[in-house]
Amino acid sequence: MKTLNTLLVASALVASVAFATATPQLTNNNKQTEMGQMQMMDMGKTGMFKGVEVNGGSASLYSKEGRYHLKWSDDFKIPGTPSPSWQVVDAQGNTYLLNQLKIAGEKQNRDIVLPKYIKSIAKVQIWCSFAEVNLGEASFSKAVMLK
Repeated sequence: MKTLNTLLVASALVASVAFATATPQLTNNNKQTEMGQMQMMDMGKTGMFKGVEVNGGSASLYSKEGRYHLKWSDDFKIPGTPSPSWQVVDAQGNTYLLNQLKIAGEKQNRDIVLPKYIKSIAKVQIWCSFAEVNLGEASFSKAVMLK
């Protein structure tokens, strides 16, 4: 009987140590999942695009893994002009020509990473690099400062 009690106590001890060891790992995994979700932070959305070729859709600015991204909405339609590109205007009125909307084949640059030298964004424009004309633009309600 004494041996059985010793075995039961030893089993309980092993089980409690195993449970105590497993619990922090589950907590760490949950924290990693929460941190992954927190790493993508919505920073704002423009109004609707308006212009000579682009009328509709909007752009969203968000931060993910320390980088700023622009993404167009699902209702945005790429204009049928040659070489439409992303362009942003900062709070001081400086313009930055970025990626083209369409790339090889049927691929699209729906979501782009902003260069680190851009410190603020007031407007997002769709720029025709071929004709050098603004096809449409959408503004943030207030310029967004980037770090």
